[in-house]
Amino acid sequence: MISFACMEIELKNLIKCSFELNKTDYDIFIFLMKKEKPLTTNEISIQMSLDRTTVQKSVKRLAEKELVLRAQKNLEKGGYIFTYSIKDKKIIKERMSEIVKKWHDNVQKEINKW
Repeated sequence: MISFACMEIELKNLIKCSFELNKTDYDIFIFLMKKEKPLTTNEISIQMSLDRTTVQKSVKRLAEKELVLRAQKNLEKGGYIFTYSIKDKKIIKERMSEIVKKWHDNVQKEINKW
């Protein structure tokens, strides 16, 4: 946890707030972070005991926020599926640091105006 004056902020909440993630988005994000290989929405759904449409919506939001990579895998008999994996953790940490820095700068401006 991170102490800030009168409260402690859990890293989980910092991540959720930084990237505007809901609980399911966060849970899938962390789940994918622990995986070695890309997974389909069906695999995520089964392993996390979540509805497939819930997973589809969440990974779409995570991909739009550029937190996960979406790759198309062509099937031998035609068609394709998408797989999802986490982006480089170092890049995500750098993005979070930038978001927190911007927040800090805005707080500092408000203190100076006061």
